[in-house]
Amino acid sequence: MKTLLLTVALSSGALAAAQPYEPTWESIDRRPTPAWFTDSKFGIFIHWGVYSVPAYAPVIPGKLAYAEWYWNALTNGRSANANPIQSGTWEYHRRQYGADYPYPDLAPQFRAELFDPDHWADVFLRSGAKYVVLTSKHHEGFALWPSREASATWGRPWNAVEIGPKRDLLGDLTRAVRAKGLKMGFYYSLYEWYNPLWLSDKPRFVREHTFPQFKDLVTRYQPALIFSDGEWDMPAADWRSPELLAWLFNESSVKSDVVINDRWGKDTRHKHGGYWTTEYTPGMSGSDHPWEESRGMGFSYGYNRAERLEHYRTARELVIMLCDIVSRGGNLLLDIGPAADGTIPVVMEERLAQIGSWLKVNGEAIYGTRPFTAAKQWSAGEVPKIDYNQEFETAYDVPKLTEKPAPGQASIEAFFTARGGDAFAILPRWPGRRFVIREAAAIPVKSVTLLGGSAALRFTKTGSSISVELPDLPEQLRGQPAWVLKLTR
Repeated sequence: MKTLLLTVALSSGALAAAQPYEPTWESIDRRPTPAWFTDSKFGIFIHWGVYSVPAYAPVIPGKLAYAEWYWNALTNGRSANANPIQSGTWEYHRRQYGADYPYPDLAPQFRAELFDPDHWADVFLRSGAKYVVLTSKHHEGFALWPSREASATWGRPWNAVEIGPKRDLLGDLTRAVRAKGLKMGFYYSLYEWYNPLWLSDKPRFVREHTFPQFKDLVTRYQPALIFSDGEWDMPAADWRSPELLAWLFNESSVKSDVVINDRWGKDTRHKHGGYWTTEYTPGMSGSDHPWEESRGMGFSYGYNRAERLEHYRTARELVIMLCDIVSRGGNLLLDIGPAADGTIPVVMEERLAQIGSWLKVNGEAIYGTRPFTAAKQWSAGEVPKIDYNQEFETAYDVPKLTEKPAPGQASIEAFFTARGGDAFAILPRWPGRRFVIREAAAIPVKSVTLLGGSAALRFTKTGSSISVELPDLPEQLRGQPAWVLKLTR
């Protein structure tokens, strides 16, 4: 008996030693975010599912209109209390499909017949992004891989292998993305709007649907990142999130390198989990914690056919956003919404190519950098208030803040980043023959160069300022959205 007890005790001790993370936030929050994430700076978000068939949300100036919320919007759009996006979606559905046409009947039309994962992966590589995050399933619950739980709890074929494309979309793209040397991650919605089990028995839904489905996704495809969402209906304790994450960090095959976000219960954003998330906001400021701003190129994540060219951010605007976010220590997760046939809308592909062209010349000022002593330099005048550290939908138009200011107002002259012994000044407007970096006393500069240029630039240091003599721009750099001065220490 003593031998048996000793054996049990030793076995228990070995198990505890092998499982360093306990199912508590105190333990989970001690895990550092893997360095690859904070070095990457730029990722591609992909929202793709049955909602890509209607690909519609009413475009209302100044309002976000998420086309991936189509099912929810048309359901609530019948109510007298519906907002304009919901009522507009319902009216569109009634005209296009008929009042009695159920959303799940759209699934066979999600065919992805032109989906070429190798082409997608090549587009992402050329964009300069370092990681990709695909919706494994959104709030509609439709899974892009052969999830047994999806079809079982819905009581109908509800994954891409059994209906619609009849292929493992997630698996095919994962293989193609990794073949290009990029990290592959998955978005995973905890809740599902109209899943019968979710509506009838939430604890059972967590136990019999979420846990086995999440573990299947991780075990099969070994994601580098998990972007959790749809957490806001219940606290983390009801989702049993610390328990699930303890499994992820202790037992899964990706336990050492996987990155997670902060959306694991209605009480966790900017408090628990991995990196902090913001959504259509200026992002974080003054935070040492890893963070990521996600947004679409227009007003939606899922493809919205109602959006016109003027609703899309230009390449210059997107590059300026990237520079601003990185200067404050964040990542940008920029979304594309493919069409139901599996093609990437041409305007989205063009924007990615344009960002990639800029990064090919200037990526040294982005990848692997950390915030400098100051994130930006303003011109003389009144500096506008920017509402940082918000979770969702906050005014953010930093490209306008880089334009020539109105009298008495300040504009952004430069964003700063740093890596190792070097600092970078990213200029959103070409200043002419000279640029003065103020408050540069902390930089013992030995040389200054223009990224993409061929010669060292002359500079003088006066007090805490550095004055750099600028060259005539080489022809290949004239059309850039921004220019970078590298200050080597």
